[in-house]
Amino acid sequence: MKMSILDRVLLLGTGLLAAYQIVVGIDKLSSTSITAYTIGFGVLLLSALLLFILGFSVLDNSIVVIISTIIPLSISTGLIWEHLAAYRTFYLVFAIVGFLAVILTRSMQTPANLRTTILAIVHGISGVIIFLLPIFLSIFRRTRPDFALVGVGGALMGLEGLILSFSKFQFFISKETIRRFLPWLLLITTICFVAGFKLG
Repeated sequence: MKMSILDRVLLLGTGLLAAYQIVVGIDKLSSTSITAYTIGFGVLLLSALLLFILGFSVLDNSIVVIISTIIPLSISTGLIWEHLAAYRTFYLVFAIVGFLAVILTRSMQTPANLRTTILAIVHGISGVIIFLLPIFLSIFRRTRPDFALVGVGGALMGLEGLILSFSKFQFFISKETIRRFLPWLLLITTICFVAGFKLG
């Protein structure tokens, strides 16, 4: 599927917002939180640029699964480090071990069920944290209400993961239709993240 000019504009906007978040949007935090968020949004920026330059064909590369795992793991680690101090070490170990497990199962000859299970666990836990933690923090007034937008971004990120999975199995919808919505989802997700961190 050929990428349209509008798709490239949307991806450029995603990249610019991710770059803004790295440079401006994560100051006044602990060094570990800043590092985690910088990695997450840095990979998001890189992903948007790769799509912008190489087009949708880059999604067929197996390394996309590994790269896409870095984003939720990094952002969720930043959230845990910033708001749930008691679980910092535990979650950091989970993030490192989970990421290494994804790399190993994707780079070696392993059963498909094992690869899928590891990926589901890592993405599932990190995704639930990004989705629910900001919303709970907003509800219980530990942050400003607008911080819930980060949770909305987390939900959309999960939807993007499903879209990328379904793009390989065209049971319900064509690959072209799926990829047509991907640049929009990437931009809206990034807008939610940036707005949530800025206003919350």
